[in-house]
Amino acid sequence: MKDLGSLKYFLGVEVTRSKHGLFLSQRKYVMDLLANTGMLDCKPADTPIVENHKLGVYVDQVPTNRERYQRLVEKLIYLSLTRPDIAYVVSVASQFMHSPSEDHMAVVMRILSYLKSDPGRGYFTFVGGNLVTCLGPPQSLSTEGLPKGPNAATKLHCDNQSAFEIANNPAQHDRTKHVEVDRHFIKEKLKHKLISIPFVPSLEQLADMLTHAVSKRRFEDSLDKLGITDIYAPT
Repeated sequence: MKDLGSLKYFLGVEVTRSKHGLFLSQRKYVMDLLANTGMLDCKPADTPIVENHKLGVYVDQVPTNRERYQRLVEKLIYLSLTRPDIAYVVSVASQFMHSPSEDHMAVVMRILSYLKSDPGRGYFTFVGGNLVTCLGPPQSLSTEGLPKGPNAATKLHCDNQSAFEIANNPAQHDRTKHVEVDRHFIKEKLKHKLISIPFVPSLEQLADMLTHAVSKRRFEDSLDKLGITDIYAPT
């Protein structure tokens, strides 16, 4: 074995160290992707996908180069390793790998235009003071609250009013019959103050940008709150 020193670059992922922890990004990977697709001089886009998009498979769609589309989407899937801000739109684009149209390719090109705006974005993730990176499919459970100490309850922010009321209602409810075991587990943790479930309005739900297209304002606000930033940007 040979000591190669501190990790700086591995499989397209750049690692930057500071007193706060590790910062992961794929800036070089993005720049190479933009260069290979001729998008280095493109006009940057504010968001990776337009709000209220109507993507789908239609009988009158104009087909595009399937092999090129698949290669680009595969590269973007790998890029989403450090770019959760494109996770949703990449998951949408990947649904049309078998029969992509010009409209689908236009979405992929918009992703590249968005990447041009901030190629060095990456993120830190901390849980209880420890650096943790956790990625999953768009519909996986996400926790947004962090405990302040070893005896503090972990906050699970919830924007579903029905789920919030069921969790905090001591009486059984008809609609919980199929999840009674899980419900009793959650109630036990609530009783012992190991977790708490504060309600958060949908407009403040940070996970929204990971599950559907949102407005520019909400998208940028979520980026800041999720700690997704560009350490290479001028200050």
